[in-house]
Formats: sequence, structure tokens, C-alpha cells
Amino acid sequence: MEETWRWFGPLDDIRLEEIRQTGATGIVTALHEIPYGEAWPEDAIRARQAMIEAAGLRWSVVESLPVHEDVKRGTGDLPRIFANYRESLRNLGRCGISTVCYNFMPVLDWTRTDLAYRMKTGALALRFDAVRQAAFDVLMLQRLGAEADHRPDVLAAAREWFAQSTETDRDTLLSSIMAGLPGAFDRYDVPGLRQMLESYAGIDAAALKANLARFLREVVPAAEEAGIAMCMHPDDPPRPILGLPRIVSNRQDLADLVAMVPSRSNGITFCTGSLGAGVANDLPAMAREFAPHVAFLHLRNVTKEPDGSFHEADHLGGDVDMPAVIAAFLDEEKRRGEEIPFRPDHGHVLLSDAGRKTHPGYTLVGRLRGLAELRGVIAGLRHRAPV
Repeated sequence: MEETWRWFGPLDDIRLEEIRQTGATGIVTALHEIPYGEAWPEDAIRARQAMIEAAGLRWSVVESLPVHEDVKRGTGDLPRIFANYRESLRNLGRCGISTVCYNFMPVLDWTRTDLAYRMKTGALALRFDAVRQAAFDVLMLQRLGAEADHRPDVLAAAREWFAQSTETDRDTLLSSIMAGLPGAFDRYDVPGLRQMLESYAGIDAAALKANLARFLREVVPAAEEAGIAMCMHPDDPPRPILGLPRIVSNRQDLADLVAMVPSRSNGITFCTGSLGAGVANDLPAMAREFAPHVAFLHLRNVTKEPDGSFHEADHLGGDVDMPAVIAAFLDEEKRRGEEIPFRPDHGHVLLSDAGRKTHPGYTLVGRLRGLAELRGVIAGLRHRAPV
């Protein structure tokens, strides 16, 4: 497997020289400075690529070539947006970059309520707390009909939390939820988020899937011509959030995705953390079933709780059987005769990570520990005795 590392560009507090010392050889990044819906110029791609190569690394995966909200809503000047996306794919292909990760989550990317959940070891992790999410949805956002989306016991606890919370607590909760938009231009206050949610009124899961299918029909042929594998990232968490539909959350959703436009250029980013937060998701089974469609791997772990809460566990801890998942993709690599890029996804705040201005989850030492653990699993599985 190709070891890669997510880097947020020249403004990232973690330098390329540090990343090279982790042992990773591939960089996962994007041109975050270009607004959503605009084309990525070839010269800008090559300039960033040259910067990466000067550090002894290669630009292995684009994450992300964002999908404009108008595409998800099915509104606006879609012909121009589709044309710009196709141009970006062609320009990336001319630069020899052949894997593009993206997602189709409306408004928000990954959602967490706590960016500094203290583990027993003293490390800090990301956490999704069902009670605080309900407090935000029902009592801060005051979304119409929100009560129906939360369990009665969770709602009761949410009201208690809100009654005892300070303005600082509520501001921290909002900023934590907004932190799941790494590299994005938009950050919302409560009125702004409420307005964005209203723009999705009447768009249910079926309508969102129809808009995804239209997007794929428009851009996958260009990806094929450019030699690019597009790979959809699953929803995080894999459930509706703030009344917004989520359509890449489980086995059936993945099957629907690859069936929309059958092509090697229409594939999956298999994220064990996102899919692992789904109670009904059997990740080893899903890995074996969808391995032929997977172009990129995000490897991390989660520990789930009965009320729907979860936190990001050690890479080899939590609920996901990581060795079984990795074994499925090592077998797929043998079948293909080529490596699948993976990255250690998210990491705890460990040791000298404290105080560094990194994106939440994208620490240096925490991810380095995860990479070392995953590297050990891969090495062990490669030397397993034949069955």
C-alpha cells in the first residue's frame, strides 16, 4: 500500500520536510485557495506539484476537488460548474495526478461536537456527542421539526446541558461543528447556517441521489479521458444531520453509487472512521465486497456508544476490525497488481502536538503514531502464512 499524508498546503503548520520524516511518500492535498465551482488552472497545479516534489515527495491524491453546493441542490449555473469541474480533471490528468477524492455531503463536511475530548491516556481526540448535537439542533439552531430527529432521552439530556451551558460553551460548540470544513471558504454563524439549511428545503435523499447521478454523468467521462479515478468519500457521521439527507452511509448507498455510472473512474474512498460510525455497517464485509471499486483508503477507528455518540479511538482500538479491513485491500492489491494509496486519517493530540496550529484531527505526532501502527499491521499481514 502507498503511504500518504494529508497536507493543507503552504499555510499548513506541518511542513513537507516533517512529513518526509514520517516515511510517507505521497501527499494528499488540494488547491484550497480556489473557490468552489472554479476551474483549477494547470499552471497552479504544476506549481503546487513542484513544491511537493522539491521536498522529495509526490502529489499522490487530490483531496478534495470540491463539489459546489448548487450541484447538490440542483440549482444555479450548472453547465458552467460542470464545465469547470471537467476542466480541472483534465488539467490534473495532464499533470499525472490520477486519484481525486470528493464528497457529496450537503453544507457540512465531517461533524464533531468536541475537538478536545480527553482520553484516559491524556491524549485529546475528536468526539461526536449526541446530546450536544441535539442541543445545537433543537435549542441553538431551533430548526423546525428537529425534536423528531433525536431520541427522547437524548433530548432531555440536551435540554439539561443547554440550561447549564454558558455563552462560551455554546460558541465552542458552534465552532466545533464548523471545524469540519477544512480548507473551505464558508464558516457559518447560527443565522447563516439556518439560511443554508433552508436552501435545501424539499431535497430529500432521493432528490440528492438524483443530483449526484446527474453530476457523475456530467463529469465521469472527462475523468475517464484524463485517466483519473474519482472516489467518493462516505458521509461522516453516516446519518442525516440537521435535517440534511446523507446518501453515502451504508452498503446499499455504496452499491447505488457505483451503479449510477459504471466505470473505473467512478469509485469509492473507503473511510473506516466514517463508515465505522454506522452501527449496522460490517466493515470487513463491505471492504471485501467493494474492494474492486476502491481507489483510496482513509484508515482510522471509532468507539461507538448506545445513544449514537462516538469518539475517534486509537487506530487499532475502537470498534473497527482494522486488520480484517486491511487484509481485504491487500488481497485486492494482489489482484490488481498495483498499490492502493492510504493515509492515517485523523490523529489524537499527543506530546508536542499540543499548541501547534493544525487542523482538528490533523496532528503530526498523533497521525505518525497511527501510520506506524498501520504500517505494522500491513507488514504482519504480508508475512502471514498461506491459508
